[in-house]
Amino acid sequence: MTQAAPQTIELHRKLQAHAHADTWSVEDVAAIFALPFNDLMFKAQTVHREHFDASRVQLSTLLSIKTGGCPEDCGYCPQSVRYDTGVTSQDLLPLDTVMDAARAAKAAGASRFCMGAAWRGPKQRDLEEVKQMIAGVKSLGLETCATLGMLKEGMAGELKDAGLDYYNHNLDTAPEKYEDIIGTRGYDDRLDTLRQVRESGMNVCCGGIVGMGETREERAGLLAQLANLTPPPESVPINNLVKVEGTPLADQEGIDWTEFVRTIAVARILMPTSFVRLSAGRQQMPEAVQAMCFLAGANSIFYGDKLLTTGNPEVDRDRALMAKLDIQPL
Repeated sequence: MTQAAPQTIELHRKLQAHAHADTWSVEDVAAIFALPFNDLMFKAQTVHREHFDASRVQLSTLLSIKTGGCPEDCGYCPQSVRYDTGVTSQDLLPLDTVMDAARAAKAAGASRFCMGAAWRGPKQRDLEEVKQMIAGVKSLGLETCATLGMLKEGMAGELKDAGLDYYNHNLDTAPEKYEDIIGTRGYDDRLDTLRQVRESGMNVCCGGIVGMGETREERAGLLAQLANLTPPPESVPINNLVKVEGTPLADQEGIDWTEFVRTIAVARILMPTSFVRLSAGRQQMPEAVQAMCFLAGANSIFYGDKLLTTGNPEVDRDRALMAKLDIQPL
């Protein structure tokens, strides 16, 4: 009989010890990142199968309901008014346009419809229009999600009452890396919006972006922050930086594909009951890398031809890949 590798035994010990602890330390998360690749993948797949059907993936479609003109300075974002990226500011879409897009998403197989607006945060008059969109999409039998920026007190409750199932508000990166990427809002601002969403009773969608020049330890710090939210987010989008000409991160060197897959695997281990979403950057990934991400525990994707303002694999390509991998939509 073969014996388990020492690293695997140590991982099992850490996971057992964490069952009696309140939080993940960055050091423990970094140690999981450092496991031999095969051991890490095996553990992630094992955890995944304990909580999900490994042959099924949740499909979400994302629509930009208000594009461009954002006053924030997020270094990765082509929608910031501070950068010349070719993205022009557009008004909030009409309700009929949003409903047509939602019907098309449902017909294509999506089960969740996400609406994104390039705001620092919505004004009350904006919120009234968005609430109509939420109610309309919900009436189609789709799960609803929105990402509208920072929320003022009371707004989360209004959105939930309108029928919003998930609110997305990403932490983006580790606290110690954050100021290198964003200067117009603080980490605590993000945590405060997440608090309001959680207190409203909505599901939390919260993840981050890798490949922004962070170290592996900082990636571990991001995942520790997410896993230590109480409770962890129900949905965890992991984005690989899409480099857009005109943004400060346009020339940022990317990370190796194995490091991205490791990030997916560690997220699955730390947050075993969350949907881990393979999000932005998927268009640049070969099919084999996407397959490795599914093997590592990713069980949600954005499905369609665009993510807000950047490209995404087309529906037909996604269907073909899922067929090759014998994956079915949830």
